[in-house]
Amino acid sequence: MTKPFDRAQNKKIKYISEESEDSKTQTKKLKDKLKQCQKDKEEYLTQAQRARADLVNYRRRQEEKMIPEFIAMGQVSIIHKILPVLDSLEAGAESNKDIEQIRNQIKKALKDINTEEIKAIGERFNPEFHEAIELVESDQESGIIIQEVQKGYLLNNKVLRTSKVKVAK
Repeated sequence: MTKPFDRAQNKKIKYISEESEDSKTQTKKLKDKLKQCQKDKEEYLTQAQRARADLVNYRRRQEEKMIPEFIAMGQVSIIHKILPVLDSLEAGAESNKDIEQIRNQIKKALKDINTEEIKAIGERFNPEFHEAIELVESDQESGIIIQEVQKGYLLNNKVLRTSKVKVAK
């Protein structure tokens, strides 16, 4: 049995001289291949940098788009909690000037964030903005709102809460 070391000694190692024709062509091929690899590396690096920049820009655009949506959701949540308080202040404002001032301050604050009341009395019933709670006999034309039981509100021209109304038959 021959040992691996013995087999290696039996093989003759052929050295290529640097001046030989084979070595020149091999060197040229290797240099060409190296140049191509460097060119490919630069191309891949450029592509990776563009992809990274695209990702950063995409994330930034998404954040810019999402922030106003989060703010709007927060506003809706807070306003829904404030509206019952405002309803209570509406009831008490008729008899107390101090409550009327507080009610007016809240209304102004809501107006500053683009919240407005939905017009109801004297308007034609519109199911997008009004919720009919009762049909009432009246000398008014049929479908006209004659009484508002609870005010409705819009936030940025979108219905936040519908008006609860009584409508003429």
